[in-house]
Amino acid sequence: MDGDFELVKAWQAGDDEAGDALVKRHFWGVYRFFRNKVDDAAEDLAQRTFLACMEARGRVRPELSFRAYLFGIARNQLMLYLRRHHRSAHLFEPTKTSVADLRDSRADVKLVRNQQQRALLLALRQIPVDFQIAVELYYWEELSVSEVAAVLDVAPGTVKSRLARARDKLRERLEQLELPEATLRSTLSDLEGWARSLRDAHGLAEHRSR
Repeated sequence: MDGDFELVKAWQAGDDEAGDALVKRHFWGVYRFFRNKVDDAAEDLAQRTFLACMEARGRVRPELSFRAYLFGIARNQLMLYLRRHHRSAHLFEPTKTSVADLRDSRADVKLVRNQQQRALLLALRQIPVDFQIAVELYYWEELSVSEVAAVLDVAPGTVKSRLARARDKLRERLEQLELPEATLRSTLSDLEGWARSLRDAHGLAEHRSR
């Protein structure tokens, strides 16, 4: 995002106002990252993410976008939380385990009123966590493949492969939800568009609930 690097440089030089500006600029993206997976702990984890970022601000690399750096910290916080707080956490593997495997988060889906968006949110929570993260960062947050790779600590080619596999898994989960044929066809034909509309609708629902 334009201006992030200048703010980071000022923050690293001791300008606390620059740090506050970065937090305000990116808070809702980080909060949304957690809200879609661990809704009851989202605010605490977002705060932990920014605290960890502040403590490590001297390690922000200029060749990596600040958002990629920040979401990398957010993913680490999420992994710690899932391993510490949920059943079967000892079996947790982010490329194999989904949020739905660890916790029942279906109730929160009711915040999203549109049937297609609600179905997609349910489906997202039923694919492996790292696949869900890849989809959300690429389609919702519009990070590049290389930025998503930095967040997941994998090669860009691996991200492309995971995105393709994630789309296939989403299609499988959507088909299992027994949606009306027209709804299923519409959602599958424009998965990218529905993912982005879900981002906006979920954020709006959150604002209304606070």
